[in-house]
Amino acid sequence: FRVGHDENGRAVIEPITKIAHVHLDDLVGYEIAKKKLIDNTEAFVQGRKANNCLLFGDAGTGKSSSIKGILNQYYDQGLRIIEVYKHQFKDLNEIISQIKNRNYKFIIYMDDLSFEEFEVEYKYLKAVIEGGLEKKPENILIYATSNRRHLVRERVGDKLERMDEEDLHSSDTVQEKLSLVYRFGVTIYFGAPDKKEFQNIVKALASRYKIEMPEEDLLLEANRWELQHGGLTGRTAQQFIDYLLGQQK
Repeated sequence: FRVGHDENGRAVIEPITKIAHVHLDDLVGYEIAKKKLIDNTEAFVQGRKANNCLLFGDAGTGKSSSIKGILNQYYDQGLRIIEVYKHQFKDLNEIISQIKNRNYKFIIYMDDLSFEEFEVEYKYLKAVIEGGLEKKPENILIYATSNRRHLVRERVGDKLERMDEEDLHSSDTVQEKLSLVYRFGVTIYFGAPDKKEFQNIVKALASRYKIEMPEEDLLLEANRWELQHGGLTGRTAQQFIDYLLGQQK
């Protein structure tokens, strides 16, 4: 689902009719990261204690794909996902009130989450995750992806223990910003693959899509492709395979 608004400006939950049918097995590698995500989600779906999750790391490493894969893997067990954008964080309490008594398990999903220093939406998120008077319902978790480990951009000045007219307690400012990431009980790192891992991803994808090409030529072309198209990432490998598939007649 996604969040929209009715004619009165009230937040409403709208269905997404065309979703990406990504499966966790489609994501080559990252077995430790995937297991962490699966274990947490499985506990949640089965009614056991589970944590909010932050998936962070390099761009193109499969963070968002992993979330989509989780949805497809546990959909039949009653898991649903609601995608929420940063400008909608002020509606989080309204959204939660609409789903807290449903029989489904809901993940509130925030993709590519990060904040500039002048943005204050993260305060809404902090209160919802942990810190508000009302306890977060048992059938709701928050999963987010980010390229930043600490979500909020830090200024060099934030780290200086100094007093100025703007902020008398700069260390408190840093702690306020960092406290958001601490409210995610599980943090999962997705790092860019090294060259050997990248080549393994290419070979696995080539085999999956039945690309008939000598391995030496395949890897040579893959190396040329990654040098020109975004470096050593799983996304680059997939784009290279898509390119080869597009060349087939």
